[in-house]
Amino acid sequence: MRFPVVLFDFDGTVIDSGSIILASMRHATKTVLGRDIPDEELGRAVGGSGLVEQMRLIDPDRVDELVSCYREHNEPLHSTLAECAGMSDALTTLKDEGRKLGVVTAKRQETVRLAFSYLPLEHFFDVVVGSDDTQRHKPDPEPLEHALGLLGAKPDDAVYVGDSPFDVRAAKAAGVHAVAVTWGGIHPRERLEAEEPDAVVSTPEELLAAL
Repeated sequence: MRFPVVLFDFDGTVIDSGSIILASMRHATKTVLGRDIPDEELGRAVGGSGLVEQMRLIDPDRVDELVSCYREHNEPLHSTLAECAGMSDALTTLKDEGRKLGVVTAKRQETVRLAFSYLPLEHFFDVVVGSDDTQRHKPDPEPLEHALGLLGAKPDDAVYVGDSPFDVRAAKAAGVHAVAVTWGGIHPRERLEAEEPDAVVSTPEELLAAL
């Protein structure tokens, strides 16, 4: 087996959350700042260092208000979440092959648990690393290194699957195989390809073939 450990980003990779993220970003920036910011600009930082840093890039003087407004709008929307198409089947296949699976996400653990309360996917994963588990965040390698440590795995044994440029950068920095997925709905394929991942895939079936 080439990669006995498969680590996943969460938003836009395992769960189909791109639309609710952008909806809540639009709501927060319109409510707090009175601005209509294009989705392209709002989405550019999604998947990186977490919500606080995303809002700091938009307006460093109104971060707390933006974060609070975002979360108030976003958390109820989790009841509408669906998994990314085909993800349960892919995770089942990987588990049946005897691989260890993990989530490494910019979400807080509390918000991951909220998503899992609506989507019964938690049992697939041996470890979940959230933004509150490390001091540094993607694209820094620390979250991935923390997950590998929890699993007792070496970088050469692992692949990181994600839908953002920050996922690819974090994987490279951690020395793990980087697979970018195009189904997240926020970052276009060309932005992912510019980071030169080891593979770019468009479906979970292609992902399984790449592993």
